[in-house]
Amino acid sequence: QVQLVESGGGLVEAGGSLRLSCAASGRAFSTYTMSWFRQAPGKEREFVATITWTLSYTSYADSVKGRFTISRDNAKNTVYLQMNSLKPEDTAIYYCRARSRAGTTDYWGQGTQVTVSS
Repeated sequence: QVQLVESGGGLVEAGGSLRLSCAASGRAFSTYTMSWFRQAPGKEREFVATITWTLSYTSYADSVKGRFTISRDNAKNTVYLQMNSLKPEDTAIYYCRARSRAGTTDYWGQGTQVTVSS
C-alpha cells in the first residue's frame, strides 16, 4: 500500500514558477514509476510527466516540455515537479501517481490546486 500527499500548489502570475512535491509512504517507493497528471475544470485528466524507478528515465507532455522538470529523491520518498514559465492554461489540479513495478497497481494522491493568473 502506498499513500501519496501532494503539496506546493498555489496562485502564481503568468511567467512565474512553482515546485510541487509528492511525499510517498511505503518501503518500495524506489521501485515505483512516479508520474504527475493534471485536470482542468471541465476537462479530462491528462498526463504531464513521468520518471521511472530505474535510471530515472523521464518523459513529458508536449505542452510542458522545456518548462517543467520532474525529479525524485528516493531517500526522501518524494517526487518533485518544477514548473517554470507558467501559463494560464497550466491552471489545474495536479495529481501524483505511483505505478507499481509490475504495472498492475496505481496509487493516486488527493491533488493540489495550481492557478496561474494572466
